[in-house]
Amino acid sequence: MRNKKTWDAGAAYSGMAFQMGAIIALGTYGGVKLDQWLELSPVFTVVCALASIALAMYVMINKLTKKKSDKNDETNQL
Repeated sequence: MRNKKTWDAGAAYSGMAFQMGAIIALGTYGGVKLDQWLELSPVFTVVCALASIALAMYVMINKLTKKKSDKNDETNQL
C-alpha cells in the first residue's frame, strides 16, 4: 500500500512540474509574439515571462495547500 502512495505522490508532483513549465513557456511565448507583432523591444517578453512565473507559483501553492488541507481532513475523519 505504501508503494502505491509513493507512486501517486510522485505522479502528482511530476504533473505539477510539467504544468508549471507549460504555464511559463506559454506565457513567455505569448510575450515574444506580442513583441514581434508590436515591433517592440523585449518589453512584453519580460513582463509576460514574469507574470507567467507568478501565475505558475500561485497555481502550485494553491494545489499544495489544497492537498495539505485534504490530507488533514482525511486524518481528522479517521
